[in-house]
Formats: sequence, C-alpha cells, structure tokens
Amino acid sequence: MHRWIAAFGGGQRLLQLLALAVLLMVILPLTLDIFRLNLLGKYLTYAFVAVGLVLCWGYGGILSLGQGIFFGLGGYCMAMFLKLESSAPEFTSIQSTPGIPDFMDWNQITELPMMWMPFNSLFLTIVLILTVPAIVAFIIGFAMFKRRVGGVYFAIITQAIASIATILIIGQQGYTGGINGITDLRTLLGWDIRSDSARYILYFVCCVALIICLLIGQFVLNSRFGKLLIAMRDQEDRVRFSGYDVANIKIFVFALAGVFSAIGGAMFALQVGFMSPSFVGTVASIEMVIFCAVGGRLSLIGAVYGALLVNLAKTMLSETFPQLWIVFMGALFIGVVLLFPRGLAGIYTDFVQPRLDGVFGRKRKKSSQTAIAQEVQS
Repeated sequence: MHRWIAAFGGGQRLLQLLALAVLLMVILPLTLDIFRLNLLGKYLTYAFVAVGLVLCWGYGGILSLGQGIFFGLGGYCMAMFLKLESSAPEFTSIQSTPGIPDFMDWNQITELPMMWMPFNSLFLTIVLILTVPAIVAFIIGFAMFKRRVGGVYFAIITQAIASIATILIIGQQGYTGGINGITDLRTLLGWDIRSDSARYILYFVCCVALIICLLIGQFVLNSRFGKLLIAMRDQEDRVRFSGYDVANIKIFVFALAGVFSAIGGAMFALQVGFMSPSFVGTVASIEMVIFCAVGGRLSLIGAVYGALLVNLAKTMLSETFPQLWIVFMGALFIGVVLLFPRGLAGIYTDFVQPRLDGVFGRKRKKSSQTAIAQEVQS
C-alpha cells in the first residue's frame, strides 16, 4: 500500500488530489446551476492541456507554443464522429447528397471522403483521439529533438506549425468546415448531448478523465523517467554523457502532453457541441501556456486551478467590461508572473502550507504530550 502511495507522490499529494476531486465532483455540482456547471466543464477541458504543459515545459524544459494543434486534433476527431451521426440520410434528406455533412454538400462534394470513413465507429474514433496526436507529436519531436533543436527555437517552430494547421483547416472548407468549424453536434450513439442530464453526465466524465490524467502524470514524475526528465531539464549535457538518449526522453514527454491535450479537445467537442479552427491557432496555444504559468508550471494540480481561475476571470471580466477585459487579463497575467513566479502552487507552498503544518504540527505535539501524561499517571 505504501509503495502505491509513494508511486503517486506520497500521502500529501494524494490528499491534494482528493480535495480537488471533492471540489469538482461534489461541492461545485451542488452549488452551481447547469449553465455554470457546463461552463466549468468547458474550462476543465483546457486543464488537460495545462497538465500536459507541466510535464512538457515545467519538468522537461520544453516550451511548446503549439499545444492547440493537439487540442484541435482530439476535438476534430470527436466532432467528426458526432457530425457523421447527425448527418445520417434520414436527417439530411433535403440535401443534394443525403448522408454527408452539410458543409460538404454546400461545397458540392458528392461522397464521404476516405479520411472521414473511420469516424463512423466510436471505438475507432477513441483510438484515433489517442493515437493521431501521439503520432503527430512523435513526428514533430523526432524532426526537432534528434537535431537538438530546443529552447526558443522549438517554441517558435511549434507556433509556426499551429499557424499552418489553422490555415490548412480553414482552406479545406469542404473537408473540415472551414472557418466555421464543425457545428450542430447533437447526439452520441442516439443520446442527446444537449440535454441538461447529458451535460451533468459529461461534466463528471470530464472530471474523471482529468483525475486519471493527473494520476498518470504524477506516476510519471515519481518514476525513474521523472527523475531523468528533471535531470535533463537542469543538466541536459550531463544526462547525454551518462549514456541516455535525451531526444527519446523529450519525444515521449512531448507526445504524452499531446495525448492529454487531445483528450481535452475531445471532451470540449462533446460538452460545447462544436469544434473550430480558432482553438488550434497560436492565440489559443499561448492562452494555454498562460493557464499553466498562472497555476504553477511545476504543479499538476496547480495547473488545473490555473485553468479554472484564468477562464473564470476571462468570463467575468468580459461580461462586466466588454471593451477592457483583455487589458485586465493581461494585467492579471503580468501581475502573477512578477509577484508570484511559481503561480498559485507557489502561493500555497510559501504561505498556506507552512501555516497548516504549524497548526497540525502543534496539534500532533499536544496530543503526544497528552498521551505521555496519561501513561505517567497510570
């Protein structure tokens, strides 16, 4: 039992994860209405990306400004399956070619493209959500890391790839829906995902998937690979001279972060009901880095809180100050980075945890003194 607890970061780490699970799955569903809860579920889909960035950037030292690529891949894979289900011949009888998505019919495509065929199956869709981002990340990582491209150069290249992906999606309107994306997603295997009950269920599915990703990430960090990851970040040449293939370590963590992002994108398509190229480009990718920075790029759980805080602030400020909210968002980010460079996790570590340790430490000390006194009296 102790070995399993240690493998996931120790008892304190598991208690923090338990507290997050209680907050997300008990407290918030009991206090928020369905609209706000669905909005919170949307925020949590971004947390998958932030968790992946903690592994990739915080512990691996690999800053990727293109995580929107993988978020979009997962989202488009799920959206393609949902769109095919809503485009069955009985629902598209008024089209020139029934049985294909409406945007294909508008662009005079008369049969379903080959690339869409696997998305007639939910099982294949799930497999593709997990494998396609991993393959794309492997290709990018192999091309870059094997040639020792890193640092700011890697960040710029991933940003350029995100821009290229956005242009490609918009340009292939007949196959991807273009600038509008894939919209009007209604059912999953005949189950109406737009109903209130479905939104509740999908929210809890998203929470469970996020917790599983957190456990996987924590397990990776506490394994031998995690120690190599940190050593590579701090002393890459020393790790290389010790006989390890640094490029393979980077490729693996980059691919794992991509898979986490893709899962978030798939959950986004399910909960929001559409997928757009705006979530693939550089702006979205940079925002995802901000989620990680605000939460703390060395804390998996902090990344979740960072994604929730930034998006909550974004929503509230845009509702209250429609013209100035982006200025306030920039000020929030700059303030957090300058005053608390380790993010929310750093605030907890520096200010909250010492006080908690002091309180509980005194209680444990008093209880031990009481027990000793009772033994003496007896």
